[in-house]
Amino acid sequence: MAYEDMSYERIMARCLARVPATVDKREGSIIYDAIAPAAAELAILYSTLSTEMDRAFPDTAADVDLTNKAKERGVFRLSASAAVRKGIFKGSSGGMDIPIGSRFSGGTVNYRATKKESLGVYEMTCEDAGEIGNDYFGNLIPIDYIAGLTSAELADILIPGEDEESDDELRARYMQSLNNTAFGGNVAQYKQQIEQIEGVGAAKIFPIWNGGGTVKAVLVDSSGSVPSSQLIEKVQTLIDPEVNHGEGLGLAPIGHTVTIEAATGTTVDVAFTLTLESSASWAGIEETVKGAIQLYFDSLIDTWADSDHLTVRISQLESRVLDIPGVLDISGTTLGGVAGNMELSQVAIPVLGEVVNHAAG
Repeated sequence: MAYEDMSYERIMARCLARVPATVDKREGSIIYDAIAPAAAELAILYSTLSTEMDRAFPDTAADVDLTNKAKERGVFRLSASAAVRKGIFKGSSGGMDIPIGSRFSGGTVNYRATKKESLGVYEMTCEDAGEIGNDYFGNLIPIDYIAGLTSAELADILIPGEDEESDDELRARYMQSLNNTAFGGNVAQYKQQIEQIEGVGAAKIFPIWNGGGTVKAVLVDSSGSVPSSQLIEKVQTLIDPEVNHGEGLGLAPIGHTVTIEAATGTTVDVAFTLTLESSASWAGIEETVKGAIQLYFDSLIDTWADSDHLTVRISQLESRVLDIPGVLDISGTTLGGVAGNMELSQVAIPVLGEVVNHAAG
């Protein structure tokens, strides 16, 4: 019998059933009142046991219990990480340098200059960890006065900020570690170690791609996009520094020469003819349609690391567009100008390009 089935009433019934029928067992009787407190405490105990059982197994554990369970297999919950952005700074005569450590406000968070890339171009690290650092684009307001500064802009995401890993994400990695044991520089170990690095979303591993002892890892970032050169450089240095290839000074074993590369983005232009309800207009649903297509692309990218290659399918795309309120029908769909599915290379991910509705004129 399950612990959760052991209610106070059930325990009382079982206890009273063991009392001889010649004894008064009615509520309020001596024997009833003697058993009731113990039955209440036992019910609490059984309830606690049920909770403890849930806490003990990875498929039902949560929060710190799941964190501790995953640690037993060397799988650690990924902490929130700060976004690294591109900052562009100008004075009256063009690009100008600013002091490292200069602080700026953008949106609801602050950013700090942490590394100079070139004249007037700096890496800006968000002071708050998490995805919140990815959101804002536009003008920055200096917190401290900088002489000669006329404009400051927050531009590209170089390394995406990430929120703390959720229970579902940690549980999935734990289960994956059971199915694919990471050991001795095998594919599973490379995949596990690289995907734990801040900013990395997924890694596709190519062993012996250029002869014995060579390994290539192709990455997408944690936002599902083509990673920046800064992220690639960071991962390369952690796994196998270029100046000491194969010497085991990174996470890669001695004798393994590891090359880290970015996934390539294949632009997918989408065109179709939509039939809309009389109350709907293309201008009114255009952004919703683009969002639905992007969600489809995101779902493909989620499977990229474990797929030989991705295929953008017209049927899947049309299905998502047809689910949008106001859309009655879709026809004549083309991907990149071709009326057929688009197969991408092993290292490519789809990037949404132009979206055209021929019916809009």
